[in-house]
Amino acid sequence: MEFNGLPLHALVVHAAVIFGPVSALAGLLYALVPRWRDRLRWPLVATVAIAFVAIWVAYFSGEDLEEANTYGGPLAALVETHEERANILRLSVTAFAVLSFVAAWWHTRTGPVRHVLSGLVAVSAVLTLVYVYLTGDAGAQIAWYGIEG
Repeated sequence: MEFNGLPLHALVVHAAVIFGPVSALAGLLYALVPRWRDRLRWPLVATVAIAFVAIWVAYFSGEDLEEANTYGGPLAALVETHEERANILRLSVTAFAVLSFVAAWWHTRTGPVRHVLSGLVAVSAVLTLVYVYLTGDAGAQIAWYGIEG
């Protein structure tokens, strides 16, 4: 998977690293600041959709990049850590996206439904935010190892 001679993974991770945290922040604000819900509903849906697509494309392009290269020694351990974190990230962003879409669809609900959905959106947003950071950090360590190694 290449774009203009560059590995697609190296390009798409930037969208994942930007839109993952932005959508998580929008999700947290949507869940925790009720008076902003009306204004944040569509930005949340848009940013989480972009984050979802970017993270899944990054995941598949990373798998393709790993299959095309041979990693050994300390680099192999770094790649394995990055891949394990990416597996969790793709699941967390999927849950976050589904919950955000449901919350936006049932936006006018009140009572327990709204509270449960808000709580689930907030938890999945935090999980996504944490794993964007952890996965990105592991990927950066691979990149720096390649420069320094």
